[in-house]
Amino acid sequence: MEIKSFKKLKLYGFNNLTKSLSFNMYDICYAKTDEDRKGYIEYIDEQYNAERLTSILTNVSDIIGANILNIAKQDYEPQGASVTILISEGDEYNEQSENESPGPLPNSLVGHLDKSHITVHTYPESHPDDGISTFRADIDVSTCGHISPLKALNYLIHSFESDIMTMDYRVRGFTRDVNGRKYFIDHKINSIQNYIPGSTKEKYHAIDVNVYQESIFHTKMLLKEFDLDNYLFGISKKDLAPSERRKIKQRLKKEMMEIFYGRNIAKV
Repeated sequence: MEIKSFKKLKLYGFNNLTKSLSFNMYDICYAKTDEDRKGYIEYIDEQYNAERLTSILTNVSDIIGANILNIAKQDYEPQGASVTILISEGDEYNEQSENESPGPLPNSLVGHLDKSHITVHTYPESHPDDGISTFRADIDVSTCGHISPLKALNYLIHSFESDIMTMDYRVRGFTRDVNGRKYFIDHKINSIQNYIPGSTKEKYHAIDVNVYQESIFHTKMLLKEFDLDNYLFGISKKDLAPSERRKIKQRLKKEMMEIFYGRNIAKV
């Protein structure tokens, strides 16, 4: 199904369409000892504390051309952090922001949106007995008006070192033109992947599930390259016997596949 692009609509009042992007990322690692698992959680909490997350979301606001009204941020005990930013309409609007193409890294205002919000929550955790640790971050960008929050996706991908990414985008509600005709979407989109650079897509396996008639779009991506040293915390593969390397690699890949496909996989 092809969705037409509606540019320069003469609307009756405010653009009431709500566009929501949910970006979920996962980092997976193996930490052999209790001390290493504790160290991994501490490392993640330091790397992605509320202060740094606030900086990331502030850059997202710049990319989509938003003014920040209020910031609420919190680091949690024993781990995790949350940030919520209330945003309002920016001063600039660029028609290129509606194109189905990757957005920029933060260097200039590229769009316009109306009152809405951006949030992030983090979830570091460890498996109780097999050394697997994971870090998950959930970011939601919800906007009203012309700009799609998908323009922030390129920057978000580059802000996190993600083994797995899950992205959901939905356009809700409708807006009216001056003749009373309803528009349930005001920009062309066939796939979230069209907002991701080719150089990034080459690094990942990707699956799309799209419901065009409901303006619901879903993409998930799994990193192709697997170097065990990139998944070890506190040790390197040269410290492990070949048999232990194989077992750890199997555990890590099982964890990644379960997260990617959203179901438990029986042991072989």
